[in-house]
Amino acid sequence: MLIAILFVGGAVQTLTDPAQVQGMLSGIGLLPALVWPVALFNLAAGLALLLGPRVRTLALVLAVYCIGTSWFHWQLRADPWQVTIVLKNWAIAGGLLILAAQGPGRWVRWR
Repeated sequence: MLIAILFVGGAVQTLTDPAQVQGMLSGIGLLPALVWPVALFNLAAGLALLLGPRVRTLALVLAVYCIGTSWFHWQLRADPWQVTIVLKNWAIAGGLLILAAQGPGRWVRWR
């Protein structure tokens, strides 16, 4: 549940104040408009972790997503704080890999 909250919270933050993410995207040569599909993906992913079926498969996909998005944050010279976000993404990926291996547990057995 806590990992899902990270995705939902990040999506809400991005949707309410997209300028920072748009600046980062344009800073690495990507279209700032990509902020919208990424935010919606994060929102849908977080909700699906909480409610959806196939939690193991989704957790595996999201682990790969977290490792992949780390590339965007690897900005040692421009913003050393972004390296902390890389490590956070790797930690989240680790938690998602455990979720993929163990399953959702008793919290979603009601389905």
